[in-house]
Amino acid sequence: MVARRRLLQFAAAAAAVPVASRVAWTQAYPNRPLRLIVGYPPGGGADNAARIIGSWLAERLGQPVVIENRPGGGTNISVQAVVNAPPDGYTLLFFPSSAAINVSFYAPLPYDLLRDIVPVATIGDFPMVLAAHPSLPAKTVAELIAYAKANPGKINMGSFGTGTVSHVAGELFKMMAGVNLVHVPYRGGAPLTVDLLTGQVQVAFDVLTTPLPHIRAGTLRALAMTGSTRFDGLPDVPTVGETVPGYEASVWAGLGVPKGTPAEIVERLNREVNAGLANPAVKGRLLDSATVPKSLSTAEFGALVAAEVEKWARVVKFSGAKAE
Repeated sequence: MVARRRLLQFAAAAAAVPVASRVAWTQAYPNRPLRLIVGYPPGGGADNAARIIGSWLAERLGQPVVIENRPGGGTNISVQAVVNAPPDGYTLLFFPSSAAINVSFYAPLPYDLLRDIVPVATIGDFPMVLAAHPSLPAKTVAELIAYAKANPGKINMGSFGTGTVSHVAGELFKMMAGVNLVHVPYRGGAPLTVDLLTGQVQVAFDVLTTPLPHIRAGTLRALAMTGSTRFDGLPDVPTVGETVPGYEASVWAGLGVPKGTPAEIVERLNREVNAGLANPAVKGRLLDSATVPKSLSTAEFGALVAAEVEKWARVVKFSGAKAE
């Protein structure tokens, strides 16, 4: 009986060792530099937001956060790099909204986004605008819909690439408004804006950063914002949803980690990011780079990603778009 009791005590102690070592490991986190993998080239809005939040995390965590730019594959390369990384909290993903679109646009992918990446925290939204060349008779969304229905297939709709959020935002508009616009894809926002300014395309769904100076100068017309709320910088510009109920297309970003990362680390990263978004200096820097801070819990961010995957799957199917 005594021997059996000792055996059970030994077994219980042995079982507790991994738990104790795991607690000690997470309590010591982080004790070396972190990597933040960004699926965009240096210098753009996404890269700027990543560097702002990376600098804040480095200050809070007491370890450097090294930005690694891995553009390509519509941000799939960056996601794959994080999927393949050890789940120890030292490799972070700059989690873009494009990842939710890619699930259906690039299907099948070599990973399962909802299974293999844990959403940690949101960083913010990048406001997107429905912009038009001044020669277009329509000055409102309602007038655009009426004009498009009277002239089916005669309005060119630009985007900064097939399968991008700019493209699917336009396809969602076509689907919900019942209009026929001709999609014209470009390789990025800069060439799109050039052709929009010259009237080669009449309308475009674009992240606000590029067309904003032209909107303020009057060389482009802002018909509507695509998000759920108006943009403070253009308070008189309505949302598409004010005319087409239920319409919303958001360009968002956050942080993710590989599946299996300890929950304690995920929660700590969420707390630190949200603390940064509440910090006036960090918030100001994000707003200056056209990023509207957005704080969510890990559960809320996970629900957002799942909803976006489902939503854009319907739109991609409607558009018939496929990755080349």
